[in-house]
Amino acid sequence: MLSVSLGEGGELRATEPWQAPEFAAYVDRTRDHLAPWLPWVHSVTDTASARRFLQEMADSQARDGARLYGIHLDGRLVGGTCFRLFDAATGLCELGVWLGPDVRGRGLATRAARKMTDWAVEERGMRRIQWLVAPDNAASISVAQRLGMSYEGTLRGYLPQEGGGRQDLEVWSMLAPERAFLRAD
Repeated sequence: MLSVSLGEGGELRATEPWQAPEFAAYVDRTRDHLAPWLPWVHSVTDTASARRFLQEMADSQARDGARLYGIHLDGRLVGGTCFRLFDAATGLCELGVWLGPDVRGRGLATRAARKMTDWAVEERGMRRIQWLVAPDNAASISVAQRLGMSYEGTLRGYLPQEGGGRQDLEVWSMLAPERAFLRAD
């Protein structure tokens, strides 16, 4: 998957280390908005750290693991999506998606997540797609619901938070046969 249209000027594209300057600028622009949900935004602080982060993702993808894609609108990086976990041997992947505040409400996150789930199930044979989300992240929970995912429970105190404390995460998921049923409508 190098580039996939999301319609209405939206595009899902591979994000690679050579794109570190654009990625660093995006993170810098949206850091305050994304920080409550994405721990890695605290470590991507300049082009060099963005390059390291993107290289780690590229190395993981080369091992058939985690992978990262940018969401572009009219050619501008406005968000992203990733498989934080991608295990072809067990058929399990964990999907996440994020957008800058200026492009929310256009359906980009849902369309990008749907393209990712389609690819994971149809091309790679994934059997379970899961989505971990902070309980107060209503926008992300809405995407999981629009994808047809089911709420499974809450992992209490799952992630350390910047500045101390721990964050709960809800688990949402979809199994491949459920996805096929939903797509038949």
